[in-house]
Amino acid sequence: MFGSSRQRRQSRILWLDLGDLGDLVNPGGPHEQWQDHGLGLLRTILHQNGVMTDLASTRAVTSWDQLAPQMRDYDMLIMNVRSYTFPPARKAAELFKQINPNGLVITGGMHATVARDEMEAIAAIDKVCVGPGEKTIVDLVRDPGAFPRVVMAEGAKSMAEWPMIDRELWPKPAGGWRMQRRWKWRWPLEPECGWGPGPVATILTSRVCPWQCVFCNENSYIPNMGRKPVDAVIDELNYLDRKYGVGSVVIHDSMFFQNPTWLKEWIEKYPRQTKRWTYWAAGRADTVRQWPDLFEALVKETNWRTISIGFESGSDRILKLLNKECSEEDNYFTINLVNRIGDELVAKGEKPPVFWSNIMVGIPGETHEDAFKTMRMLKQMKRVLPSISFYAPYPGSALGYQLIAEGKSLMSKDNYHRFPDDEKVKGVDYQFYRDLLKGKYDAEINRGLAGAAGADLYQGVLTKA
Repeated sequence: MFGSSRQRRQSRILWLDLGDLGDLVNPGGPHEQWQDHGLGLLRTILHQNGVMTDLASTRAVTSWDQLAPQMRDYDMLIMNVRSYTFPPARKAAELFKQINPNGLVITGGMHATVARDEMEAIAAIDKVCVGPGEKTIVDLVRDPGAFPRVVMAEGAKSMAEWPMIDRELWPKPAGGWRMQRRWKWRWPLEPECGWGPGPVATILTSRVCPWQCVFCNENSYIPNMGRKPVDAVIDELNYLDRKYGVGSVVIHDSMFFQNPTWLKEWIEKYPRQTKRWTYWAAGRADTVRQWPDLFEALVKETNWRTISIGFESGSDRILKLLNKECSEEDNYFTINLVNRIGDELVAKGEKPPVFWSNIMVGIPGETHEDAFKTMRMLKQMKRVLPSISFYAPYPGSALGYQLIAEGKSLMSKDNYHRFPDDEKVKGVDYQFYRDLLKGKYDAEINRGLAGAAGADLYQGVLTKA
């Protein structure tokens, strides 16, 4: 366990990694073992500036009673809080104060910015750091008394200013080598999840999606930031491969497919200066349609094989409601292009690209026909891993704020979560959507398909969503 042994302690400061209890002990899947890049970055910055921290994790224990001894005799607790980790963060702050009455609790992260009032309402939290904290955290931790309770933090202007994350500052799986053998990975890299072989190197090349979709809260948290130079990304991947052995890459950017100048440099250098690992990355249907030749070159030349597209809906009416700035026509253009590229690669004996297709249903105002159009769109994808979830009104998003203010959100400060199939909004007919995903309406959906080509594609996949 982390911080449980006095002999291993380096510091009187404890950083607590947040997540569901037991996720690093008995994980239900690979994503539960993936790591917090904010924790890794900020701990790296602290340690490089001589401010050492110890590490504990709610994911590495199965009960709060197991965590409590690891908190004993620390002067400070630091946590990076997202909305879905807010409930364990609140519990941890209160527990830390019970054990160390004179200790100080410092929090930051997305929830501290998008739901600052909820953070301030917790008496056990002494400092709430609002915004990205790369330029603030060292001074704040060294001299917290010099700062007000709510700290308006300063981030870097460009990711070029970031140090390379020391991944060995991330928590280890509690099961050690047995856990790693089971999930085919090597800490501190991460386990495979079906997108590419392990070990997986997860990286960021850009931060913040510049679009203003009303269901997303990212833009309210981080201002625009310069992209990480291509050379720095390649250097980091090659370093990780030399030290740990990379099997594939996940580019965690909310929007990888942006900035054509950067992408052209990536096409030029990535295949020639790395082992050309297959990777997962995200794009948008409208930008694929805007730069189709660039997109095709990326897929074919750089081994982009899992293409995450936030289609969200197959209905123009819902896309407009979400302020997605994409259309049905954009979505189908992208689907047809990827289907064609995949067919060409298969004909050459190469692995085709697969969609990681982000789909939302249960959006307030969505009609049955809107939902049927979304399912028809999904069935036109020849090679797809559907990521289907019920819409969630998170704080920080425009639509989320509206539904919270109207009292229609079923999510709360005690129950922010990421489970895709929980009921989240009052007045939504969730039984209809459960039936939809079980295939009850497939006959009606298939009747509305444009042609026979897509009618039999992935008929069974929706039952697994």
